[in-house]
Order: sequence, then structure tokens, then C-alpha cells
Amino acid sequence: MRSSPECWLTDMDGVLVHEERALPGAAEFLARLADKQRPFLVLTNNSIFTPRDLAARLHRSGLEVPEAAIWTSALATAAFLHDQLPGGSAYVIGEAGLTTALHEVGYTLTDTGPDFVVLGETRTYSFEAITKAIRLIGGGARFIATNPDVTGPSAEGPTPATGSVAALITKATGREPYFVGKPNPMMFRSALNRIEAHSESTYMVGDRMDTDVVAGIEAGLETILVLTGSTTVADIEKYPFRPSRVLDSIADAVDLV
Repeated sequence: MRSSPECWLTDMDGVLVHEERALPGAAEFLARLADKQRPFLVLTNNSIFTPRDLAARLHRSGLEVPEAAIWTSALATAAFLHDQLPGGSAYVIGEAGLTTALHEVGYTLTDTGPDFVVLGETRTYSFEAITKAIRLIGGGARFIATNPDVTGPSAEGPTPATGSVAALITKATGREPYFVGKPNPMMFRSALNRIEAHSESTYMVGDRMDTDVVAGIEAGLETILVLTGSTTVADIEKYPFRPSRVLDSIADAVDLV
């Protein structure tokens, strides 16, 4: 494992918080980053909320994270589209996190002849909106999705998420989307650009092998898997790759900062 990390990327759910509660060591980890003046970003595939919304959510959990230190799949998607076609247009299925990110990079949101159809997460997927997206893709719009997560959490249990709806649209159009969020290392590379960090001196902390760890490895980062989320030690053996280090929780990473 490389020594003296200069920058940190960390997942949010399962690493810092779980069901609106801060996980053990999260506050201490963030405080150490601030004390050491280490550049960092908190990453999430959630495209519903803006960084301001998420900063407020973390604050309610007792964690202080500036808006500028939050990087969502919506922001990564907006950055990707801005690089692909500056000043383009998009038909969007999503909420404020996605629409705000696209507006901020100068995109026009339209349902008439858009350059892209952009699918994100929303609490209420509209059949009418999905039908519109299918027809626009059939008419030549390029298909982009914020992330491939097939389900999302709720108090009542799993709910369909971006990946599930993308599969429906793909079945109807024969067109696969380009997913920007994790596990695409594109999300990590755009995050590194955001804080002007280098992969050789950046650590990634996550709770999932199939998104956080694999994308971190492919982006050239040192990876730390914590066991406070959905992954167990037994699960690690199912994968042909390994994280740089496995820790019980983010509390064990404080001394590494």
C-alpha cells in the first residue's frame, strides 16, 4: 500500500452514514481530513439531490461536509456531457440534482430534438416520460444514464432505480445507455480533476467490491474496503480482484490520513 496519501475519495452510504445515522469514526475521519488539510470528495451515485441537499442531510447526521466536497453521479454526468458537447441539449428524466447540474454546465433542457436523453433517479418514474424518452432515442438522441444501480433503498424496501428503468428503455429501443456513475472509473477521474488530485497519491474508501473497489482499481487508486455496508469478508472471495486494504469501519482509516 502506498504511503502518505495526499487526497481522499470516499463513498457516502455504507461508509459515512447508514439510514441517516453517522457510522462510527465518520466524524473523526472528516475532522482529521480538515485538520490535515487533505483535499477530499464524498462520492455518491444518488442523482436525486444537489450537493447542498446532501450536505444538509450529512449535517443532520452530525457530519460536516462542505457542498464543494460532494461529487454526485449527476455532477459527473454533467461534466461528461459538457466535455462531449458543450452547450448541448437534453431531455431529462430525473430530479433537481440532475437538472441543476446540467443547467450549471450550460445545457438546455428540452423535449424537442435533444442531443441526449439523460436518465437519472427519481422518486416517481412517469410512464409518459419514459415513453417520450423511448421515442426521442428512436429519433436519434444519444442515451446517457447517471448510474447503473437497479434498485434503491426505501423505508418499505427496495425500489426500482436508474438501471432498471434503463433496461426497460433499452428493451424498447435496442439502444444501450452509457452509464457515467460508479463502477465507471469516469466518475473517479472526473472527481480527481475536480480537486486537482493525482491517482498515485489518492485513496478511495468504499463499501462495495462491484462499484467502489473495482472502479477505484481501474482509475489507478489505492482502495480501502470497509465492512460497514453491504459487503462481508466472505463476499470478497467471489471477486477476481482485491482492495488494497480491508477495514472494519472508517474509524480504522483515521490514522492513515
